Amino acid sequence: MSAKDAFHAVVKTALEKEGWLITHDPYALQAGTLELYVDLGVEKVIAAEKQGQKIAVEIKSFLSLSKITELYTALGQFIIYRIALQKQEANRTLYLAVLSTVYNEFFILPFIQSVIQSNQCLLIYNIEQEVIDQWQS
Repeated sequence: MSAKDAFHAVVKTALEKEGWLITHDPYALQAGTLELYVDLGVEKVIAAEKQGQKIAVEIKSFLSLSKITELYTALGQFIIYRIALQKQEANRTLYLAVLSTVYNEFFILPFIQSVIQSNQCLLIYNIEQEVIDQWQS
Protein backbone atom coordinates (compact mmCIF):
# COMPACT_ATOMS: atom_id res chain seq x y z
CA MET A 1 0.00 0.00 0.00
CA SER A 2 1.36 3.43 -0.90
CA ALA A 3 1.86 6.29 1.53
CA LYS A 4 -0.87 8.87 1.98
CA ASP A 5 -0.49 12.18 0.20
CA ALA A 6 0.53 15.23 2.25
CA PHE A 7 -3.01 16.65 2.00
CA HIS A 8 -4.99 13.42 2.43
CA ALA A 9 -6.71 14.63 5.62
CA VAL A 10 -7.55 18.00 4.04
CA VAL A 11 -9.33 16.41 1.07
CA LYS A 12 -11.12 13.96 3.34
CA THR A 13 -12.38 16.83 5.53
CA ALA A 14 -13.40 18.88 2.48
CA LEU A 15 -15.44 15.99 1.09
CA GLU A 16 -17.14 15.41 4.45
CA LYS A 17 -18.03 19.12 4.63
CA GLU A 18 -19.90 18.66 1.32
CA GLY A 19 -21.89 15.77 2.73
CA TRP A 20 -19.86 12.90 1.29
CA LEU A 21 -19.41 9.71 3.29
CA ILE A 22 -15.91 8.23 3.28
CA THR A 23 -16.50 4.50 2.79
CA HIS A 24 -12.95 3.34 2.03
CA ASP A 25 -9.60 4.76 3.13
CA PRO A 26 -7.96 3.51 0.96
CA TYR A 27 -10.22 2.04 -1.73
CA ALA A 28 -8.76 -1.32 -2.79
CA LEU A 29 -8.87 -2.37 -6.42
CA GLN A 30 -8.10 -5.86 -7.67
CA ALA A 31 -6.55 -5.89 -11.14
CA GLY A 32 -5.88 -9.55 -11.86
CA THR A 33 -3.17 -10.51 -9.40
CA LEU A 34 -2.32 -6.88 -8.65
CA GLU A 35 -3.66 -5.00 -5.66
CA LEU A 36 -4.07 -1.26 -6.26
CA TYR A 37 -5.14 1.40 -3.79
CA VAL A 38 -6.94 4.62 -4.66
CA ASP A 39 -6.74 7.10 -1.78
CA LEU A 40 -10.47 7.29 -0.98
CA GLY A 41 -13.76 5.62 -1.78
CA VAL A 42 -16.62 8.06 -1.25
CA GLU A 43 -20.42 7.99 -1.51
CA LYS A 44 -23.15 10.58 -1.40
CA VAL A 45 -26.73 9.53 -0.94
CA ILE A 46 -28.97 11.79 -2.96
CA ALA A 47 -32.59 11.89 -1.80
CA ALA A 48 -33.99 11.71 -5.32
CA GLU A 49 -31.86 8.68 -6.16
CA LYS A 50 -31.98 5.38 -4.32
CA GLN A 51 -28.34 4.50 -4.94
CA GLY A 52 -26.76 7.95 -4.78
CA GLN A 53 -23.39 8.76 -6.26
CA LYS A 54 -20.11 6.88 -5.82
CA ILE A 55 -16.65 8.24 -6.52
CA ALA A 56 -13.04 7.32 -5.89
CA VAL A 57 -10.49 10.05 -5.26
CA GLU A 58 -6.76 9.93 -5.91
CA ILE A 59 -5.09 12.84 -4.08
CA LYS A 60 -2.00 14.59 -5.42
CA SER A 61 -0.17 17.57 -3.97
CA PHE A 62 2.33 18.36 -6.77
CA LEU A 63 4.85 19.69 -4.24
CA SER A 64 8.05 18.81 -6.12
CA LEU A 65 9.87 21.28 -8.34
CA SER A 66 8.88 19.46 -11.54
CA LYS A 67 5.12 19.67 -11.99
CA ILE A 68 5.32 17.96 -15.37
CA THR A 69 7.09 14.93 -13.86
CA GLU A 70 4.42 14.72 -11.20
CA LEU A 71 1.76 14.97 -13.91
CA TYR A 72 3.36 12.06 -15.78
CA THR A 73 3.13 9.95 -12.63
CA ALA A 74 -0.36 11.12 -11.65
CA LEU A 75 -1.79 10.62 -15.14
CA GLY A 76 -0.30 7.14 -15.51
CA GLN A 77 -1.60 6.15 -12.10
CA PHE A 78 -5.00 7.65 -12.88
CA ILE A 79 -5.35 5.74 -16.15
CA ILE A 80 -4.42 2.44 -14.50
CA TYR A 81 -6.85 3.06 -11.63
CA ARG A 82 -9.63 4.08 -14.01
CA ILE A 83 -9.30 0.88 -16.05
CA ALA A 84 -9.24 -1.29 -12.91
CA LEU A 85 -12.19 0.62 -11.46
CA GLN A 86 -14.25 0.14 -14.63
CA LYS A 87 -13.78 -3.62 -14.29
CA GLN A 88 -14.48 -3.72 -10.55
CA GLU A 89 -17.16 -1.08 -10.05
CA ALA A 90 -18.13 0.68 -13.27
CA ASN A 91 -20.66 2.99 -11.59
CA ARG A 92 -17.94 4.67 -9.47
CA THR A 93 -16.28 7.75 -11.05
CA LEU A 94 -12.59 8.39 -10.46
CA TYR A 95 -11.40 11.91 -9.64
CA LEU A 96 -7.90 13.31 -9.38
CA ALA A 97 -7.71 15.77 -6.46
CA VAL A 98 -5.26 18.64 -6.99
CA LEU A 99 -4.34 21.60 -4.85
CA SER A 100 -6.04 24.86 -5.92
CA THR A 101 -2.75 26.81 -6.10
CA VAL A 102 -1.24 24.13 -8.35
CA TYR A 103 -4.36 24.14 -10.52
CA ASN A 104 -4.22 27.95 -10.84
CA GLU A 105 -0.50 27.99 -11.70
CA PHE A 106 -0.06 24.81 -13.74
CA PHE A 107 -3.31 23.08 -14.68
CA ILE A 108 -4.70 26.19 -16.38
CA LEU A 109 -1.96 26.11 -19.04
CA PRO A 110 -3.66 25.40 -22.40
CA PHE A 111 -1.68 22.25 -23.17
CA ILE A 112 -2.19 20.84 -19.66
CA GLN A 113 -5.92 21.63 -19.95
CA SER A 114 -6.12 19.60 -23.17
CA VAL A 115 -4.35 16.66 -21.52
CA ILE A 116 -6.62 16.79 -18.48
CA GLN A 117 -9.86 17.26 -20.44
CA SER A 118 -9.24 14.13 -22.46
CA ASN A 119 -8.23 11.97 -19.52
CA GLN A 120 -9.79 12.81 -16.20
CA CYS A 121 -12.18 14.32 -13.75
CA LEU A 122 -10.64 16.87 -11.39
CA LEU A 123 -11.48 17.81 -7.85
CA ILE A 124 -9.69 21.05 -6.90
CA TYR A 125 -9.15 21.50 -3.18
CA ASN A 126 -8.17 24.42 -0.95
CA ILE A 127 -5.87 23.54 1.95
CA GLU A 128 -6.39 26.75 3.94
CA GLN A 129 -10.18 26.44 4.08
CA GLU A 130 -10.31 22.63 3.76
CA VAL A 131 -12.97 22.84 1.04
CA ILE A 132 -13.49 21.71 -2.54
CA ASP A 133 -13.14 24.79 -4.74
CA GLN A 134 -14.27 23.16 -7.95
CA TRP A 135 -15.37 19.89 -9.56
CA GLN A 136 -14.49 19.25 -13.22
CA SER A 137 -15.71 16.28 -15.19
